[in-house]
Amino acid sequence: MIGFWVAAALFAGIALWFVVRPLLVARVSPAAHRSALNVTVYGDQARELDRDLESGALTADQHDKARRELEARMLEDVGAGDGAAEPARPARRTAYALAALAPVGALAIYLGVGSPGALDPAVLAAADAQHTVDRQQLEAMVEKLAARLAQDPENAEGWVMLAKSYKHFGRFKESAQAYANAVSRIEPDATLLADYADVLAMAQGQRLQGEPEKLIARALALDPKELKALALAGTAAYERKDYASAVRYWERMLPLVPPDSEDARAVKASIDEARGLGGMAIAAAPGPAAAPQAAAAPAAATPAGVSGVVKLAPEIAARVAPTDTVFIYARAAEGSRMPLAIVRKQAGELPVRFTLDDKSAMAAGAALSKQQHVVIAARVSKSSSATPQPGDFEGRVGPVRNDASGVTVVIDSEVR
Repeated sequence: MIGFWVAAALFAGIALWFVVRPLLVARVSPAAHRSALNVTVYGDQARELDRDLESGALTADQHDKARRELEARMLEDVGAGDGAAEPARPARRTAYALAALAPVGALAIYLGVGSPGALDPAVLAAADAQHTVDRQQLEAMVEKLAARLAQDPENAEGWVMLAKSYKHFGRFKESAQAYANAVSRIEPDATLLADYADVLAMAQGQRLQGEPEKLIARALALDPKELKALALAGTAAYERKDYASAVRYWERMLPLVPPDSEDARAVKASIDEARGLGGMAIAAAPGPAAAPQAAAAPAAATPAGVSGVVKLAPEIAARVAPTDTVFIYARAAEGSRMPLAIVRKQAGELPVRFTLDDKSAMAAGAALSKQQHVVIAARVSKSSSATPQPGDFEGRVGPVRNDASGVTVVIDSEVR
């Protein structure tokens, strides 16, 4: 269902762009276009008369007479009253109104006469194959946008839209080139540079070293609080085992995300993991000063939890769409194969860091902390189903301790 809304918003934006853009630029009136066309036609006829004179087909008198008649017709058709070809003012108000009202109107019409209930996963699972979104048709629309930009290469905003469209379909090399075209034509901001760095890293095998790191540095120079750039900078430092720098970058993210959010917990887990690998002390969570009588109370045991990173093997990356669902879960090393804890991501986020603990338990009583050793697995699901299906991709590692950190899971095999 999320994929439908993402695709709908993406292509509605592309369509709206081609409607709104002409209203934002100066336009020449139809009369001016007709006058320019007439002048061009009469110019061609005048040159034809000159060639006839040179070839001897017309005498000088005949040429002069025909030339005067031609000039008279031109003045009559073009009309002195048309005036200069003044460009019309950009219809900015109309453009802004269309940009605001068109999506709202389309959504209202869809909710009124469409079938929103058809997006329910249960309905989708039972729907006939002919009602599914045709990926090839969507990609054809993107190719039309690319063709238009080939004719209008200075359209920087169009290149950005094309880059995001290519990324949506996992075409990272084409997306990186589109971002490069956009950056070369406009003064880039920090967000644009961070997005470019992210896609370029995916295009070169999920590696941030080299040009992506330079783009990240440029982004942070423009905006030291750009969240995505900070995350990528920390990841780049982590990959080259500069754990102290990774911690510094990720710690700068904490004031920028809601304190009790999943993002904050993921960032803190990554910081603790980098501190552990770098031999640094794990920072205690900040909180109010304890009361004197509470100071003597024994410290609570740290809940068990497994943290690490999930990666996609390069040989199957081309077969995975960014919108595919990724399940990351832990199960007991022995006994039941039912997951103890699970988190859900999207393939476009890979490589992604994870933490599995009792907070992400599948059911009450099935706590990860009650198992000394667990198996960590990750699976790319084409159908978004929690049950493995043929054509899914998976990887696993373990058994590992229930408090292991730095666990790396590589998704590298196909479910048969």
